[in-house]
Amino acid sequence: MKEDRAPTTIMATQSGIVALDSPVKIKIIEFLTFENKTFDELVEATRKAKSTVSVHLSDLEKLGLIVARADPQDRRKKLYLLNSLYVARSQRPVNKHYDDVLNSICRASPSQYDFLKCMFHTMRYGLEAYGFDPQPIMKKMGFDIGTRISTRFESDTLDSLVEEVSGFWSICKMGDLSLVRRDPLTIKVRDCFDCCNMPNVGKTLCSLDEGILEGIIRGRLGRACRVKETECFGTGYDHCLFVISF
Repeated sequence: MKEDRAPTTIMATQSGIVALDSPVKIKIIEFLTFENKTFDELVEATRKAKSTVSVHLSDLEKLGLIVARADPQDRRKKLYLLNSLYVARSQRPVNKHYDDVLNSICRASPSQYDFLKCMFHTMRYGLEAYGFDPQPIMKKMGFDIGTRISTRFESDTLDSLVEEVSGFWSICKMGDLSLVRRDPLTIKVRDCFDCCNMPNVGKTLCSLDEGILEGIIRGRLGRACRVKETECFGTGYDHCLFVISF
């Protein structure tokens, strides 16, 4: 039976870009994004026959998207690892916020900051208007930025680092960042550079900020974490809310 097509997922490898539209292959990639898996774990996760999963794994290896290693817990078994970067996915074109951004260029003040902000939004949301969801690669680039700028900070504790980041956000006109609660660690941003005044499009928009925060925490404190935006102008709020889990 022919497999139904899924929204195209775009992966980056050392050899270039690879596009996937197989639901099973995409599901395998998604599972491997968070942790390495054995063959049996992938069979259980995908709920497909062993022969089917085996074929898809072989295809993904040939494409350079994954690699197999001996499982250190049981050398008789293979452990599958992601060997590529999740870049983007296709989506239904979203024009509303792109049109709003284009209109805002006409209304922008002649200051360099306001015009560059409009330019950033035009490129960011223009991709979505043409059916390209850039959130995965935006988060990865944000992480790269956060890792590099983490050397600017001096804090050795999470609380003091949040205070430092708040000052950095303000100086760079990225928004008004404040700590909401410590468990789970939750940060609110008002006047967010990424999404302020964007319409409600039914999804969060600030994957770049998610990545920057992850990179700063990882780079400065050496602690791996996951930053997830839960509230945003894009989901009808007048602020952004980020929940950080370790």
